[in-house]
Amino acid sequence: MRKFDSASLRIASKYIAKDLFASSVKMRAMLVLGIESSCDETGIALYDSVAGLLSHALHSQVAMHAEYGGVVPELASRDHIRRVVPLLRETFERAGRQLEDVDAIAYTRGPGLSGALLVGCAFAEALGVAIDKPTLPVHHLEGHLLSPLLSSDPPTFPFVALLVSGGHTQLMRVEGVGRYELLGETLDDAAGEAFDKSAKLLGLPYPGGALLSKLAEQGQPGVYKLPRPMLHTPDLNFSFSGLKTAVLTLVREQTELSERFKADAACAFQEAIVEVLLKKSLKALKQTGLKQLVVAGGVGANRQLRSTLNEEAKRKHFRVYYPELEFCTDNGAMIALAGCLRLQAGTPAKPAGSFSVQPRWPLMEMSDRAAK
Repeated sequence: MRKFDSASLRIASKYIAKDLFASSVKMRAMLVLGIESSCDETGIALYDSVAGLLSHALHSQVAMHAEYGGVVPELASRDHIRRVVPLLRETFERAGRQLEDVDAIAYTRGPGLSGALLVGCAFAEALGVAIDKPTLPVHHLEGHLLSPLLSSDPPTFPFVALLVSGGHTQLMRVEGVGRYELLGETLDDAAGEAFDKSAKLLGLPYPGGALLSKLAEQGQPGVYKLPRPMLHTPDLNFSFSGLKTAVLTLVREQTELSERFKADAACAFQEAIVEVLLKKSLKALKQTGLKQLVVAGGVGANRQLRSTLNEEAKRKHFRVYYPELEFCTDNGAMIALAGCLRLQAGTPAKPAGSFSVQPRWPLMEMSDRAAK
């Protein structure tokens, strides 16, 4: 009879425990702790598979980084370290739960800033070891992709997803958790990045994207005509660097940047980018034959984009879903939700302790389709 040493037995027990956990989560309610620290927001949340989102706490570093005109990675990492424990306590107090109640800890592994990701990953894994709970690394974009499921009127699978943020612009067909097909993506700047860079060209302070959107509401449509890059291409890809260059050219043509000019230029820029996002989304719906469009990411909070999509949805008889405004930005709730849905879909949690971050991490690597 073969004899096993203690080390082999410990390794075997970990794998057995992992399999038992994966099968048990499908049969009972579970509580997932979510931790987000990919950039300049620290987010903590508790999500119950039956009761839904119990509580969440969020701290934004926007005011701190505004002095420097953009996110300073080292300062972001240090602030995550300062905030994560107080936010954790706040989240559990609001929910009336204890650390021992948690079944698994989900955290953002990437993509994002390396130092910022390390703070959340290290904290999650250390906490998992301390309370003897398994952990689950989560893709940041998958959190955004699934965040509309937190709303009171969530979409059902399948749907087309438009992910628009400062770092990404993608169209995807979503058939279920982990079942994604990339339809198109930006070939250069993301939509949110174009907002921020164009705002800077217009002399707006950080964070410029949101300020540009507000300023655009004061502008007069049609004063300036900016290009719509790749609007008529047969594919579903995007390109926004040319639009940013057009804004630069427009600025250089002015003798002075009056408030009137800024408002009209902001209006022209927003009209151009919204039209491109609208037309590509409509093309994706037609190509897939689906009738549900999910818009997620920071740019998804843009009022003109929402109103334009809503009007077109009524006219062409499809549904548009958005996350609540508080969940358009980075947050722990979307990570807790994504972790819970992953566990329910059969993705195994791992024993806490070891970890690595992935600052660059294509979402399609998380898709079951990519594995086939």
